[in-house]
Amino acid sequence: MFVKQRVTALVLIAVLVFYVLLVGSRGVIAIRDGQPVTVVLGVGILIVPFVGAWYIWRELSFGFAMQRLARELAAEDGLPQDELARTPGGRVVRDSADEVFERRRTETEANPEDWRAWYRLAVAYGDARDNARGRRAMLTAIRLHAGKAPAASA
Repeated sequence: MFVKQRVTALVLIAVLVFYVLLVGSRGVIAIRDGQPVTVVLGVGILIVPFVGAWYIWRELSFGFAMQRLARELAAEDGLPQDELARTPGGRVVRDSADEVFERRRTETEANPEDWRAWYRLAVAYGDARDNARGRRAMLTAIRLHAGKAPAASA
């Protein structure tokens, strides 16, 4: 599964590089025109692809960091077990997700400096369909794993 994701990421990066070169050349042409309006437009054209590249880099970095933590937890046999009840269609039963979430939250509160607890909490947030908090919990796990203090809003 990771091979397919990496190939997809590499294809997206190649498309982004092509886009930056193509759009960048148009931005340079607009700047060379010398008219104030086209110069401003050219600068804007040059900024947009770099913002997109920054965003993609940030997401890829996040994904690779999550994978590193998952591999380390797997090696320790510490990945959270799937103990969730599911509907016949395969969706997680909300009460089951809430129960597991409460256990993970309690574990994290008892060990706030343990990146493993934060990782498992992030997975529980995901199971409970709270992706924003899950992402913040995963960022906290990544920061703790790197030996950094958790962000203030974690």
